[in-house]
This record gives sequence, structure tokens and C-alpha cells, in this order.
Amino acid sequence: MSQKTKAEPRGFQITLADIARKLGVSKVTVSKALRGHPDISRETVKKIKAIARELGYYPNFMARNLSSQKSNTIGVIVPKIAHHFFASVIEGIYDAAFQHNYEIILTVSQENAERELQHVNSLLSMRVDGLILSLSQQTKDYTVFHTIRKKGIPLTFMDRVPKLDGFNTVVADDRAGAFTAIEHAINIGYRNIAHLGGYQHTNIGIERSQGFLDAMKRHDVPVNREWIIYGGFDETDGYKGFMKLHETGRMPEVIFAVTFPVALGVYRAAEELGMKIPRDVDILCFGNSGLNQFLAPPMSYVDQPTYELGRRALEVTLENLQQGELFVPQHIKLPTHLVLCKTCTKKVAGTRKVRSLQV
Repeated sequence: MSQKTKAEPRGFQITLADIARKLGVSKVTVSKALRGHPDISRETVKKIKAIARELGYYPNFMARNLSSQKSNTIGVIVPKIAHHFFASVIEGIYDAAFQHNYEIILTVSQENAERELQHVNSLLSMRVDGLILSLSQQTKDYTVFHTIRKKGIPLTFMDRVPKLDGFNTVVADDRAGAFTAIEHAINIGYRNIAHLGGYQHTNIGIERSQGFLDAMKRHDVPVNREWIIYGGFDETDGYKGFMKLHETGRMPEVIFAVTFPVALGVYRAAEELGMKIPRDVDILCFGNSGLNQFLAPPMSYVDQPTYELGRRALEVTLENLQQGELFVPQHIKLPTHLVLCKTCTKKVAGTRKVRSLQV
């Protein structure tokens, strides 16, 4: 009758010495084998790793960090996580980190500047090697970022970036993407075009609004200032923005929304008012979501390279880390493209009836 192996007490930590005793080798040999050092034969490495798995050995990262002065971790702060854009960005960050043998510590600001600052301080106290940050829509105080730069800690701003020198930035070409969207609407015959824009203290709010204005100017299309409504980036902002447009008594033919969630708010508001998209008002937006295919109708949108944004942000952060003081901050701008679905594909004559609506 076989005896059961006695369970180790809770919290017991298998060490390199335990593995070394089991195999009759030195701790140095075990350490090198687990790190894949070329001094150790493949056969020995295989045996040591097998015993390590059998005993339930896990590396003591705290001890390793103290000796190497590196944590092999990158801190990441994003405004939201239950969001198609950031979910895809995070996948890009994680995949690139895995390829470079780095771990990610992910935090979420929930669009709150105070929480964002708390996360920055927490990650720094964990001795992360670098930071990737997408600003909350509330963030206006950049003091902590200057402190990070003085400490020599690599910091890469991604998507939502401040106007600061000395930091890496990785963004989509927001201005060009918005220009392409509006130019398309103009080319199919629309002239009465509204814009539900984002906060104008954020780069994405500014750049996408500027792309809208650039296209209108390029094609000599008059801008109705009543039809430019600035707000945030969420569904509620789209809902409120559409209601404000409706209150003017003269609706536009087409609306360009700063984000997909803002456009989603437009769909809800239009439904409440008994208006049909694109029959009564047409729409296109900046950004996509997995929900788009379930909308009636699916919306045309400016597609962003979300996964690539995350991947490039991680890689430039590691380059910064490796090169240290010799590193020159990089400013990466990735191209976008317009994807046509079931809205804004041709001018809808029915919009004339809506524009004459009086409330």
C-alpha cells in the first residue's frame, strides 16, 4: 500500500537548495539551469526543470529584483477595461510583454484623475521598470509625470497623451482619420454635417474635431456652430448631444461622433424620439466595437490599429529602458482607415424631412 506524500505546510516555499539536494547538484547549477544559461547542458536543464515542476517551485521575484535592481514588470494604467478599444490595446501590450519575458501590472482609472494618480504612485512603489498610461478624461495636472521623468523611469503615453516634452507617445492619426470620414460624407452629397466632439483638453478630442473642420474647409462646406457639441467620450454624452441637436429644431443630415460609445448614445436617443438611422439622420463615428455588428444598422467607422497601439507602446517602453539616458523619446503615429458598413454609404433623401422639424 503506497504512502501519501505529506503535504507541505501552508506558505512553505520550495527553494533552489531543495532542488539542488534532490538532484545532488549545486545551487548555482540549479539557478543557471532555470535561467537557461548556456553553461548548463540541455539534459541537465531538462532534469532540473522537471524536478522544479514536481516540487512546485516558483521563482522568488522579490529576491531576484533586489539583486538585479529590475522587476521585469511594466505598469499599465487605462481609463476603462470593459471597452473594445482598451481591451484590444491591452491584448497588444500583453502579447508584446510575453515575447520579451515581462509581466504586466494592469490598473484602471475609471476616468478618474485622483484614482489615476493613486495607481501611478502604487505602481512606482512596486518598483515597476516602466509605465504605459492612457490619460483619464479628467486629467489636467501633470506634476507627477515631471517627477517620473526626473527619476529616469520610462513612461509612454498611449492614445490619450498630454502636451509634454520628454515622453514617448503612441497614438492613432486621429486628425487624418476624422478628415477621411468627413470627406467621405461630403463626397456622397452631404453638406449639413454635425459633430459630437470630445473634451477639448484631450488630444483625441482636439485632433478629431480638427480633422472634421479641416475637411469642411477643404471642400468649402459651411460649418454650423450649433451642430458642434463638445462633451465626453461615453454613451451618455452621445445621448445628450443628440438631444441638444434635436432641440435646435433643425437636424443635420449626418452626425460624426468622436467615439463609438458616443455614437451608441445617438442610437438610443434617436430611438426614443422615433427617428430611424440612416433614414432620418445618418451617422458615422471614430472607433469600432464588437457590438457594431448587432446594431440596426451597423455603423460605418474610422478603424484604429488598437492591438498595434498596445504592442508599440510596450516595445518603445522597453527600448527606453534598455537605452537609458541615450534614448531619444519617440512619437509614433499609426494610420487609420475608414470602414463602410450600413450607414453613410449614400446620401439619404429622407433627412430633408427631419431637418425641417420644429420642436
